[in-house]
Amino acid sequence: MNFVVKTIANAGALAVAVWLLDKITLTGDSTGRKIGTLVVVALIFGLVNFLVKPVVKLFSLPLLILTLGLFTLVVNALMLLLTSWLADRLDLSFHVDGFWTAVLGGLIISIVSWALHVVLPDGD
Repeated sequence: MNFVVKTIANAGALAVAVWLLDKITLTGDSTGRKIGTLVVVALIFGLVNFLVKPVVKLFSLPLLILTLGLFTLVVNALMLLLTSWLADRLDLSFHVDGFWTAVLGGLIISIVSWALHVVLPDGD
């Protein structure tokens, strides 16, 4: 149940980022197809955050300490760019155009995801 809630929260956060930023695009011919693509991208995003993000944070620990945690914005942007690259390889219609767009998108996704995790039940 917790996995489903986190996936829904990620999909909602990604949808807000797509809605707010012109350079994060989700294309499709129908709403159902867009929602399906968004759910698959949310699964990829969750997988990237689960597998890759801890390793990147470990190797960037000195920078995280030096910048008092602000380097986390860069790590989040890199995870979003990696998700965009993987979505492109899987022929999904999700794309993030540029590093600074990814930084802003990562910030939006973090805030919205946090808010949705507060509101949605997690089964604990």
